[in-house]
This record gives sequence, C-alpha cells and structure tokens, in this order.
Amino acid sequence: MHRLSGALLMVWWSCAPPVEAPPDAGVEPPRLRARAATFNTLRFFDTVCDTGACAAGDYEAQPTQERFDARAAQLANAIDGFGADLVSLQEVETQACLDALQVRLQRAMPHAVLGELGTPASVDVAIFSRTSLESVITHRAQTPLTRPDGTTTSFSRELLEVHTLVEGRRVILFAAHFRSKVNDDAGRRLAEAQATRRLVLAAAEAHPGALVLLGGDLNDTPGSAPLEALEEGGRLVRAAADLPVDEQVTWASGTLREAIDHLYQAVDDAVAPVPRSARSWKEGARGFAGSDHFALTAEWEFEP
Repeated sequence: MHRLSGALLMVWWSCAPPVEAPPDAGVEPPRLRARAATFNTLRFFDTVCDTGACAAGDYEAQPTQERFDARAAQLANAIDGFGADLVSLQEVETQACLDALQVRLQRAMPHAVLGELGTPASVDVAIFSRTSLESVITHRAQTPLTRPDGTTTSFSRELLEVHTLVEGRRVILFAAHFRSKVNDDAGRRLAEAQATRRLVLAAAEAHPGALVLLGGDLNDTPGSAPLEALEEGGRLVRAAADLPVDEQVTWASGTLREAIDHLYQAVDDAVAPVPRSARSWKEGARGFAGSDHFALTAEWEFEP
C-alpha cells in the first residue's frame, strides 16, 4: 500500500504544470516618447509677387509654379523624414505655402497652422502635428516687449502656441523666430527671449505633467544674452546641450558654424529629455533640404 501511494505521488508531481513567473515580472513597461523638430525653410515663398520687387537678387523670390511645386515636395519629404510628432517651421510665407505642404503630408502630419503676419513677403512660423490640434494661441499682439534701453517693440514674427495629445499625454509647442542679426537689433532679440520664457513657463505651470517645448530659429548661440535669459533659473533646458559642440551646429557660412536653431523643454518631473537624442540634420557641410539651415530633432520620455 505504501509503495503504491508513493508511485501515485510521483506520477502526480510529474504531471503537475511547472510554476512560472509572469512574463512581465521585473520588466518595466516601455515609456512613451515624443519627438519634436525645428527647421528654418529659407524663404519658402509662393508664386505671387506681393512686394513688387521680385527680380533676381531681390528679397522676395517669385518661383514659377513648377519650381514652387518642387520646393514644396522637397520640404514635405524632409518634414516627413523627421518622424516627429510636432514640427516648428520658420520662413513660410503664406497659407498657400502651408497648404502645399499639408496636401503632401496628409498621411504623416495632417494637422497644421500658420502664424501669419499678413505683411508683404512675410516669413512666418508654422507648426505641423501628427495629432489634432486641441488649441492654437497667438501671442504677438497681446505681448508688448521692452528692450533693455526702455523702448518698446514686438515679436519679430508670431509666437505661436499649440496644444495636442500624443498617446493621451499633453504636448505644448511654442514656435518662434527671433530677430535676425541682419541690421541687428540685439535688444529686441533679448526682449523676445525674456517674454518667451515667461509665456513658456506659464504654460508649464498651468499644465503640470505636460511636455512643454519651445522650438525655432532664435538667431543666437549658447552663451549669448538671449539664450542666457531663456535658461535663467534652469527651468528651460536646451535639448542639444549634451552633444559635442560641433554636433550642435545648425547654420554654416564659410568657416562660420553656429548653433542658432534650438529646442527647449520646460523642466517637469513627469517628462525628461532622452539623453543624446538631439540630432542636427544636414546635407554635406551646409544646409538641409534646400535651406541654409540644418534641421534639429530631439526626443523626450514620459514617466509611466
């Protein structure tokens, strides 16, 4: 009897299924990432001459329809290639230019908005998004600026703000294009930076846990007064700051190589930059996709 019981016990143990750990035990689920880009297209003009001065060498270049279509296709291919959730563009002239890009990006980035100034041959900011835009806010008219000398001015272009959701997580992007150094007005560029910092941080405080970004051609380099103003207090962090200096370059002319296009994030415990994810997109030694600027992308990661 005891021998039979022992035999039955051995059979029972041999037939019992092995105890296995759950397949995800000890494995942290993948974290959600968002990618953003900024790119100065270099005077993407439509086929209409608004200034009356569109000859060779004039500021407003008036392309033929064929040339305009080719340029739109070139830029759309570049934007699609970023693989971004949101893209800040600079130097887009009119809604016709935006429409030409949007029809070519219907599958990849179907949502877009232009920060139109409405002046002849204006080079405006725009934003493209993979997901629908929950809200669009403009700041130029409502935000007077004060230079260090006390004189008043305004943003050089629209400061455009959009809100969207990426996989259920809020992302806010500000698109900017600060005053250039051609016939320089350094005080205006500093005032733009100071006001932009206040607006970006206000959005971050109103939406804790959101990824709040600033992207654009800020026309100044790390260590300059405008960028120091943005970074005051350490609450805005520049995406490419962890790259070697040469890999941060976004514009080159002759021997001059500078980082003047930037992506910034408002610091938040719920979302962090992916280390060394920033990338400067270039073709050869100068420019990208027909522009004299390189594009810049970077990624951020949400906490579970």
